[in-house]
Amino acid sequence: MSEQIKLIDVVDQRLASFVASRSDAMQNLSPDLEHLSSYAHSMLTSGKRFRARFCYWGWRSASGAEAPFDLAGGTETLEQLEPVVALATSLEVFHAAALVHDDIMDNSDTRRGLTSAHRTFERMHRDRSYSGDSQRFGESTALLLGDLLLAWSDDLLTAALANQPGDIQAATRKQFSIMRQEVTLGQYLDIHEEAAWLHCAEEERLDRALRVVTFKSAKYSIEAPLLIGAALAGASAEVSDDLAHFGLPLGIAFQLRDDLLGVFGDSEVTGKPSGDDLREGKRTALIAVAERSMPTSAKTVFNEMLGDRTLTPEQIEVMQSTLRQTGAADEVESLISNYTEDALHALDRAHISAGAKQELGRLAQRVTQRQS
Repeated sequence: MSEQIKLIDVVDQRLASFVASRSDAMQNLSPDLEHLSSYAHSMLTSGKRFRARFCYWGWRSASGAEAPFDLAGGTETLEQLEPVVALATSLEVFHAAALVHDDIMDNSDTRRGLTSAHRTFERMHRDRSYSGDSQRFGESTALLLGDLLLAWSDDLLTAALANQPGDIQAATRKQFSIMRQEVTLGQYLDIHEEAAWLHCAEEERLDRALRVVTFKSAKYSIEAPLLIGAALAGASAEVSDDLAHFGLPLGIAFQLRDDLLGVFGDSEVTGKPSGDDLREGKRTALIAVAERSMPTSAKTVFNEMLGDRTLTPEQIEVMQSTLRQTGAADEVESLISNYTEDALHALDRAHISAGAKQELGRLAQRVTQRQS
């Protein structure tokens, strides 16, 4: 898909130049800030750029253009693309901020095959024999890095909207604000479920897990980028509704796939240890479905193990086997297929160009069938 490669190249270039300018400013302020800029650079130079892609295709869908993205072919100039590239880049920086904060709350050791931010800063404190508590230093520094990335994201949003009409600015900022609030509230619902799960009726747990999926990930990963990009193009209410009807079920399928990868994924592919979601105690739809088929004694043992950071690889394998034996993995695969089908049906009915439908359909398959 040459279109997507070229889009990613442009976003990557925009990210690189943006981070370089911010790093220079930080270096001028104090050389002690180098470790912050260095980690920000490592975070922002990796990733699949799904949010940037959906933002771009939301923009193209609302603009009604049929031609593919092709800088070499001259269909669009870089100057014409600058607002949507800045907007897509803003979403990628926001995503990085969310990951840094999420890793603190989940006590994760790794991210994208690298040591997570708080662990990196904790190790730096320890290696330099600084005074005080290394863990507290690491978490505090990572928290501030996440906040810094949020500020950078807003800078890029402002740049994207700088020369846009007032109504476009207001509509785009509104969609961005909704996304930020929903993902924050969804993150709280996630940590709430980990604490309240065993106090809730078993028959409610799947719905509660899907509510977390919807607000923590589904909306902010796919629906929101589509609507934010569309808002920049002055989308009609009809097109925005069509994109939302496509984006939400696809986002749920995307996160359900991520939940399966978090338990069964290959660590060399996912960048996190196999079964890491089990060590972190993630109360996902997979767990809710599995619990329905577990005998009471097995369920008790499973819940005692879930969230134990000291689980051995052998214990992880036992838990993975239990999840497979209950049929939960197969049932979640069916949910992924059903949500993806709903999304594709909505896309087929959408009032957007055939070219946009084709590219969004390809993206839908990629985000739901990925191996990483």
